[in-house]
Amino acid sequence: MMDLSKILAIPGRHGLFKMISQTKNGVVVESLTDGKRSTAFAHERISALEEISVFTTGEDIPLKDVFKKIYDKLEGGPAIDPRSENADLKEYFAGLVPEYDQERVYASDIKKLLTWYNTLSELKMLDFTEEVTDQEQEEPAGSAPSEQSENPAE
Repeated sequence: MMDLSKILAIPGRHGLFKMISQTKNGVVVESLTDGKRSTAFAHERISALEEISVFTTGEDIPLKDVFKKIYDKLEGGPAIDPRSENADLKEYFAGLVPEYDQERVYASDIKKLLTWYNTLSELKMLDFTEEVTDQEQEEPAGSAPSEQSENPAE
């Protein structure tokens, strides 16, 4: 399953970053596009993609779920060029996420979101497979759980 908790957006810096480690005053990050490392300081309002959601007409949708909707509708393909005209972007996004709040989600937000989606797609970082536990993998569907002990010493 895709983990967006270590993928960061930093206002004023282009692209996405992977968190490498924490420092006393911030975090060491690595650019996903060029691999260069730098320090992002706490005052820079760093956001993990895991914490971001999109305004909708109902409950806000976590960014991960928005990416999944886009991925499913585009069958894993790339989104349109985020530099397209604002009206085209809004119409396109409405086709992908029809419930998005058109009053509170701006064209600049859509551009950023589609840029992030395309970056993660190019880097093959969009993984929407569900995690399967060891027990689910071993047991054929419809079979009863085994009576084995959890403790091998018994």
